[in-house]
Amino acid sequence: MGWSEVAGGYQVTLRDGEVVARNAKGRELRAVPTALRDDPTVVGLRQLTEWLARHETQCRADIERWMVRSLPVPVAVLTEVWPDEAWRGALTDLVVAVLDDDGGWDPDEVGLLREAGDAQIGLVNLDGETVRRAARRVVIPHPVRLADLDDLREFAADLQVRQSVDQLFRQTWVRGAGVDVNAVRCGDYSGGRYDQLRHLTARATKLGYPVRGGNAVCRVFEDGRAVEARSWVGADDPYYETETGDLVFTDRHGTALPLGAVGPVAWSEGTRMAAALYAGRIVAQQEDEQ
Repeated sequence: MGWSEVAGGYQVTLRDGEVVARNAKGRELRAVPTALRDDPTVVGLRQLTEWLARHETQCRADIERWMVRSLPVPVAVLTEVWPDEAWRGALTDLVVAVLDDDGGWDPDEVGLLREAGDAQIGLVNLDGETVRRAARRVVIPHPVRLADLDDLREFAADLQVRQSVDQLFRQTWVRGAGVDVNAVRCGDYSGGRYDQLRHLTARATKLGYPVRGGNAVCRVFEDGRAVEARSWVGADDPYYETETGDLVFTDRHGTALPLGAVGPVAWSEGTRMAAALYAGRIVAQQEDEQ
């Protein structure tokens, strides 16, 4: 971005999300002079910085939603947003797969996204080769659906890949063999004590989980159906003590699902939510000493 003239012979610009100023001799200053803080150009640049930050956050949130909900993404959409630096930065190096006409994808044909345009995508595959694939739609697989997850993680680490959206190194949970598939509640992360309910609800909100009817909720679309994971947080006075409760999964009608009927993505994301809420609990002194 170029330099803009402002009052007093100063010039200002944006660099790495910060307003930078230099004097009439061209020497950059450590801080924007106080006299310029209310200058319309400086105010405009700061507002632009704030907007760009919100835009980047929204891009990442949208992409994460595509992943968690297993939503097909038209390549035409990727082509349209690719010139936008925020979108491109969030999409680059995500693992993607080309969807066929039936909505399926070949687990062996995944790669790190490097380019999108003209009904094609550019990928780096596990062999380290840059390939182009004709595609109308792609999917950003949830890591629990990646058969070669360990290999992909190792490959990404070797390439020093840093994903803007938490995909490859996202913590995942798999339903264990000891889970009662006929039960409708999972208590693995219940009993986490909080001094006040408002602390638990604030943690849920900060982590991105809305609280409704006393539950923190995480909504997932999997195999064509909506599943909602619900982790009980409490519905009393916000200043009362509370504990995390059981994790349940419901269909779109609110009916509890047997744990054996919960898909791998819903199970992983629901458990991820419950574990994150439990992790913020008050740890007793005796637990610290163990």
